[in-house]
Amino acid sequence: MKKLVFWLIAILVTLALLVYQRMTGPTYPSRGKVAIGESLIKFKLARSAETTNDCQIAVRVPDQRITGHLIYKRFKTDDPWQEVPLERREDLLIASLPKQPSAKKLAYKVILTSQEKEISLSGERPVNIRFRDPVPAGLLIPHIIVMFLAFLFSIRAGLEALDPKGNPRKLALWTTVLLFIGGMILGPLVQKFAFGIFWSGFPFGHDLTDNKTIIALIGWIVALIAGRGGKPSRWWVFAASVLLLAVYFIPHSLLGSGSDF
Repeated sequence: MKKLVFWLIAILVTLALLVYQRMTGPTYPSRGKVAIGESLIKFKLARSAETTNDCQIAVRVPDQRITGHLIYKRFKTDDPWQEVPLERREDLLIASLPKQPSAKKLAYKVILTSQEKEISLSGERPVNIRFRDPVPAGLLIPHIIVMFLAFLFSIRAGLEALDPKGNPRKLALWTTVLLFIGGMILGPLVQKFAFGIFWSGFPFGHDLTDNKTIIALIGWIVALIAGRGGKPSRWWVFAASVLLLAVYFIPHSLLGSGSDF
């Protein structure tokens, strides 16, 4: 019964983290709502796009009296802002950002106008969007699944380590293997497809996703070494589990792969 409870807790924590990762980070859409005229506009602005096509930006604005435009420029440049009018298609106002090479970024704002009053959906700060090459689903999906399985086994191993009668050795081994496959094999392959580089963490760059993966993996390798000879090494396993939990709270792709113009 205790093991079943531990697995249920581990699954719930993993699902909660999945939601957290989905809602945070610089690549997931910027969401919000603004009031303009008599309308409350809810929006979702893209922060990630593929290099194969222009990125369409669409905002649902049922009030036909509201118009607007989109302005954009290359990220971290002194380029002048380029302006594109928002085209109305029934309830949508739509414009497109020109596609960019892999790892390049654009900064943009969507500005709505009602009765000569203008409002930027993102406020004073622009939205930054990064472009990437397509990643095959047959590679991306296994990478995501294996990484979250690694987290699931990590949480389960940590709970087992808290049980005075528990032996988390096998769970620790599974966690380490899954983390190595997902983070050090599938992860670099995904990054190679998306940005043309296998690794952009230490010592070649400052990609937090790469760096947090290697830190977590080192923690689990240390826990395995501490448990050599069949010793449970419960506190080492618990520490490695907490370490992985901590690094997962760093939003995915924060300070991720990118290149200046």
